[in-house]
Amino acid sequence: MIEMVGTSQWILIVLLPAATAAWLMGQAIAATWRPFWQLVIYSLVLGCANRFMIYALFDANLVSGIGYLLDTALLLAVSTAAYRFTLVRKMVTQYPWLYERLGPFAWRDRR
Repeated sequence: MIEMVGTSQWILIVLLPAATAAWLMGQAIAATWRPFWQLVIYSLVLGCANRFMIYALFDANLVSGIGYLLDTALLLAVSTAAYRFTLVRKMVTQYPWLYERLGPFAWRDRR
């Protein structure tokens, strides 16, 4: 059985605390120069915690595969954006003679 979590519940649990945690997780992984694959694993764990919060607070189905995949995909997207944004900022500020900012998520070699 696939349950539907209400929009206000989804915003309250997924968008506010879980997305904030995903953003901070992406920043922390990039700030310590860890590889991207660790971000994926931590996002899967955060998705499990998010699913449990929805189950515990709103009496939703704990083992909802579609809900888990959708929420985890959103959390992975948020954490990936934070990871790239922080990594670009670190590369440009720590090595200004080598790299320049190309945008919020990319850098290039100085010419």
